Amino acid sequence: MGRLDGKIAIITGAAAGIGKASAALFAREGATVVMADVKADLGETAAAAIRDAGGTAEFVTTDVSKEDDVRALIDGTVERHGRIDVLYNNAGGATPKDGKVTEMPLDEFWRTISVDLFGPFLGCRFAIPHMERHGGGSIINTTSIRALTGTAGADAYSSAKGGVIALTKALAMQWHTAGIRVNAIGPGMVLTERVAAMLDPETNPIAIKSLMGPMEPDDIAYLALYLASDESRKITGAIYPAESGASAH
Repeated sequence: MGRLDGKIAIITGAAAGIGKASAALFAREGATVVMADVKADLGETAAAAIRDAGGTAEFVTTDVSKEDDVRALIDGTVERHGRIDVLYNNAGGATPKDGKVTEMPLDEFWRTISVDLFGPFLGCRFAIPHMERHGGGSIINTTSIRALTGTAGADAYSSAKGGVIALTKALAMQWHTAGIRVNAIGPGMVLTERVAAMLDPETNPIAIKSLMGPMEPDDIAYLALYLASDESRKITGAIYPAESGASAH
């Protein structure tokens, strides 16, 4: 018996990295997975791989910063499957354009806010009414170790991810009586395809400030699995650092 048998789960940013790993894991544990991303080719390929492995998955092209896209993702899932049990707001990420508040391009700030904070806001806005009607559900948001400990040089990303923490706690307080749990995961360095491509082993060694080295996407996926499952039925408003001990420094 799978840990997510019979559950309907939406995962954004699911074409690669943590989202892709989580979608595959959720499907192996019995969930019907609705994968969302702006990268249609990669997303369709990832969903097909899950189906080929015996899981149930579909892909919906979605820009999480666009209200109409997110509404269509949520409402379409309910139309096809009857409900939403899990919403994993995973889409997001910093770019090399981020930097000091005094220097970064202003359009980079608003791009980051629109994807990393407004995206989860929209997902929650449209999913919560459906979850409430069907007796509850689990929402998992993605924050960052940058928002939990403070780091220099990514001020837009840190701002957006700090907002995700506040949003998570506020929604947990507001919707617990409806059976809706809202938690967040704060990854540190995770060796997704995008991050690995950005790292130069000579100038930016992977031996970053952590006790156990950088994490893999599956490491985050298993934490998300716990929060998606009924095993965490009493957990809400929690922020889980997942950074290989980086904050222990």
